[in-house]
Amino acid sequence: MTKDELVAKAAQDADIPKAKAAKALDSIIASITGALAKGDKVSLVGFGTFSVAKRAAREGRNPATGAVIKIPAANVPKFKPGKKLKDAV
Repeated sequence: MTKDELVAKAAQDADIPKAKAAKALDSIIASITGALAKGDKVSLVGFGTFSVAKRAAREGRNPATGAVIKIPAANVPKFKPGKKLKDAV
């Protein structure tokens, strides 16, 4: 399902125009992104929890040349599905 399909489905289910549904979805995505950027968790009961994981620096290899490269430490988004989502899938 694409973002456009999700917006269309939300607009149909809520009986609102697609423009309003798109604006609401964009707001939700921006809110989740902003919270994760601050290092906060976002919990949607039954759906899941978004959080930030710290990935340590490590050495890797360039697959084309085999040369050793340094991969810097990074913060990465993480999602843990909730029970209802797991049961639905």
